[in-house]
Amino acid sequence: MAQNATIHKIELSVSDMDRNYFETHKLTVAKHPSETDERLMVRLIAFALNAHEYLEMTKGLSTDDEPDIWQKSLSGEIDVWVALGLPSEKIIRQSCSKAGKVIVYAFGGRVAEIWWDKVKNGTTRFENLQVNTFSEGDTAALSQLAQRAMKLQVHVQDGDVMVSIDQTVVYVTPETWKTAA
Repeated sequence: MAQNATIHKIELSVSDMDRNYFETHKLTVAKHPSETDERLMVRLIAFALNAHEYLEMTKGLSTDDEPDIWQKSLSGEIDVWVALGLPSEKIIRQSCSKAGKVIVYAFGGRVAEIWWDKVKNGTTRFENLQVNTFSEGDTAALSQLAQRAMKLQVHVQDGDVMVSIDQTVVYVTPETWKTAA
């Protein structure tokens, strides 16, 4: 018998000093049975780092032709495509042809580094692609914050990210491997 997704209710308050964006998002997030707490928290941080009134979570792991997060224009075009993990060069190519900007958040420590070494030469032609990574220590600390109901505060300043729930604070510093033009 297949497992059902676990529903998480999140109140995500974003204070992004770098983009001058301050808003609270009430999110209902379905965590796929194969999704880890680490990936769920990376998804939430990716949402916070790209927060916009039109940004939304997608079906994620349960569909192959959608990113984890996207922002569509009022006419339906995909402005921002946010993918997590280690997508293949083919998926990156397809994503870059579908969206105005593609952002990949890689994580997994050494595995992510090996993945990037393998695909980076094939991604140089994509001017709309940005690739960021989180350290293994950062994502492990984030996974400890995961709860079914969360009031998550994310503060971004000078590229550094402070994530807090209640009295617990985790500092995350994304590293950029490739910048979009």
